[in-house]
This record gives sequence, C-alpha cells and structure tokens, in this order.
Amino acid sequence: MTLDPHSPRTSPTPDNAGPHPWRRFVALGDSFTEGIGDPLPDGGHRGWADRVAEVLGAQVDDFAYANLAVRGKLIAQIVADQIEPALALKPDLITISAGGNDVIRPGSDPDAVSRQFEDAIARLRSGGATVVVFTAIDTEFTPVFRNIRGKVAIYNENIRSIADRYDCVVADQWGLKEVQDMRFFDDDRLHYNSLGHHEVARMVLRALNVPNDLEPMQAETQAIMTWRAAREKDFVWAREYLVPWVLRRLRHQSSGDHIQPKRPEPLPVVTLAPGQDAAGSRETQV
Repeated sequence: MTLDPHSPRTSPTPDNAGPHPWRRFVALGDSFTEGIGDPLPDGGHRGWADRVAEVLGAQVDDFAYANLAVRGKLIAQIVADQIEPALALKPDLITISAGGNDVIRPGSDPDAVSRQFEDAIARLRSGGATVVVFTAIDTEFTPVFRNIRGKVAIYNENIRSIADRYDCVVADQWGLKEVQDMRFFDDDRLHYNSLGHHEVARMVLRALNVPNDLEPMQAETQAIMTWRAAREKDFVWAREYLVPWVLRRLRHQSSGDHIQPKRPEPLPVVTLAPGQDAAGSRETQV
C-alpha cells in the first residue's frame, strides 16, 4: 500500500486512556540499538530497545519484538540489509537510528547521509507503521567528538525535517541532558552503559506517550583524578579502543562483520524481574 507521508501516524490518545496500540515492534540500526555497552550475563546485550520492549510487552497480551540492528553498520548497509526484512515482519511500530557511524567519519557530508536516511523513512512509513527516529547526542560534553558538533547539529536538523515531512515520532537525544555525562557511557567512550541505555529507554517511552514505572538512575559520584591518572586513563583508552577503531577504518573492516541480528524474528517479551533494573538486580530476558 502507498501511504501519504502527511497522513497521521498511529499513536496513543493524548491522555493515554487505555493501553498503547502497538503489537509488533521492530528496531533497526547499529550498535546504539543493538545495545552495545549494556551487557547481559550470557554475553549478549540488552540496551534501550529491549528495555522499551519490556515495558510495551508488559502492557498488552499479544506483543512481539524483533531487533535487526548490528553494530558498526553504516547507513547504506542499514538501508540495504534491514529495511526490507523489517517490512516483511509487518510491524506497527518501528524505531530507526542510523547515520551516526557515517557522520563521525572524517570528511563525511551530513546532508548526503540525510538523503539516504530519508529514503529509508519513506520506505518504512509506506507500511503505515509508527516510526520513531532519533536525533544524535550533543557532543559538546565529550572531548573525543566535540569537534564534530556542527556536523551533528546539521544532521539533527535534517532528521527533524524528515520526521516532520513523514510524520514520525522524534526521540530527542540532543535534548537529553541527563546522559551528557561520561558516567553514562561505557569504557570505550562511544556507547552508553546500562545507565545511559536506561535513560534513553525512558526518553523513547516519553516520546511515545506510554506510561511506565521506570525511574531515573543516578550515576555514582566519581573521585577527582590527578592529571597523571587522567592521562594514564586516556592512554589505556587510546590503546584499547581508539587504535583498533582506526585500524578497522584503514582496513575497511567493521565491528559488525560476520555479526547477525540478535533477534531477527518478532517474539514475545518475557520479563523475569518486573520493575527491577540496574546493577545488582536480576536481569530481564527478551
């Protein structure tokens, strides 16, 4: 079916009188959506999308969730490998975060990346599903990516314009000030840790106007480091994360090479520990 991009999306009533309307949720993207930085005891990854699915699945009886995201993927790969499989699953709720790995690369053009993103959104909205898109985080707080803040802002404005044209829900990471703090990031300084993924999940549920019991999670206070200790930590980070990342770029390799989606089919969501979260609690399985 062909959808008018300006037709209303499926969304909850403004006062949220009753359960949410979605029954099949498919998440698309890269490491952000795969859940890297938020590990599970079995070696897998949880992440914000799993957390959102847990909340949505607890509110209705016939809910199913698939996650096609794979770490390291560029937007062209996401468009080529995930759009059609996602549409074949006939979702009524889709989230897509793509283009971040392109924008952080030297010499990339955020406008060119945005054109690829718009093609993806046009195809995803053609099935009538509610589509959630993400702005990228404000990189001002991190020295590693501060110098690309302008590119990120341009990409975000394009994302907002595309969302407006196709009537998508915007999950605004740029405005999520809570996570603009390295305590919400994994040791690689690129991916959210469990705290960050939890806050993103709360933000997505707010964007969808879905009531939930997720509470803010407070980061631990960090001791002030000496200059020498800080430089030693920077050296360890460069050796363990930056150098391998640069080498993969030079070799035209990706951390997602030979990685398959963690949840390629829509399955019911099983919550083992409702209402619990954070380190030390029983984890949930989806």
